[in-house]
Amino acid sequence: MISNENILALAKKTIMTESESIIKLTSFLDDNFSNAAQAIYNSKGRLVVTGIGKSAIIAQKMVATFNSTGTPSLFLHAAEAIHGDLGMLQKDDVIICISKSGNSPEIKVLVPLLTRFGNTLIAITGNMTSFLAKGAKYVLNTTVDKEACPINLAPTSSTTAQLVMGDALAVCLMEMRDFKPEDFAVYHPGGALGKKLLLRVKDTLEHTLKPMVAPDASIQQVIFEISEKRLGVTAVVESDAVIGIITDGDIRRMLSERDQFKDLVARDIMTKNPKLIQATDMVTDALNTLEDFSITQLIVVENNEYKGVLHLHDILKEGIV
Repeated sequence: MISNENILALAKKTIMTESESIIKLTSFLDDNFSNAAQAIYNSKGRLVVTGIGKSAIIAQKMVATFNSTGTPSLFLHAAEAIHGDLGMLQKDDVIICISKSGNSPEIKVLVPLLTRFGNTLIAITGNMTSFLAKGAKYVLNTTVDKEACPINLAPTSSTTAQLVMGDALAVCLMEMRDFKPEDFAVYHPGGALGKKLLLRVKDTLEHTLKPMVAPDASIQQVIFEISEKRLGVTAVVESDAVIGIITDGDIRRMLSERDQFKDLVARDIMTKNPKLIQATDMVTDALNTLEDFSITQLIVVENNEYKGVLHLHDILKEGIV
């Protein structure tokens, strides 16, 4: 039975072994890397990433990273490629082939097929004298001294090195494309960053909840409207224009200051010139306004027409904060 102390020691050794392998990659970088990046950047086609076994899994992750950072990519499984999937390749595509040994049977069959149309082939391999390395135009060296695996067999350090080399390519291509946060948001509309950069106020409005009363509405009507729409506020609207706002806080203050209110109407207790935000404004701008004025609701308008109320909880619900 292995002790907790030994477990931790083995975990630390694994991490150190893999980190040393990653650091060593910097000494392998040469013109092959920069030329490979230029070839991908200048390509009129897509980037196709292929591999087999664990390298195929790394290839899929690379494709996900490239696609999300502005480099159109697709995954081609090396085994499936020789059974029909080669048909997805186009003449302008650049191909990355990943293999630790570079000599597996599938790779030996695949390499000549990948280059028969003149496609640029980039190898990511840990064997610089392999069949793959000799058949590629550019070779990115991911040689590791040893796997982190105790028996030096399971792909650990080698796959980590492949992954890091792919990330290095993706980051360089981002810089070459002048890829900005707003570009990233376009590819990640469902994420927090995407919502921050893309979501507009009108996208968050619940149009069935549009509290509003006339200036001469009774206090009873005001309370009913605030309660029914459940936003803690109602707009006071006259001739389609917002002239004021009444919050549940205004109602509480009125009740604490008066014994009778049957003679009052909405105009008497409303706050004039409420904070407004345009329906086309970004939700992040709305959030900043809410924070700046320590309020929880904003009246939303479009071309001076009342559209509804944006509540802080609408923003929180989107996961932006």
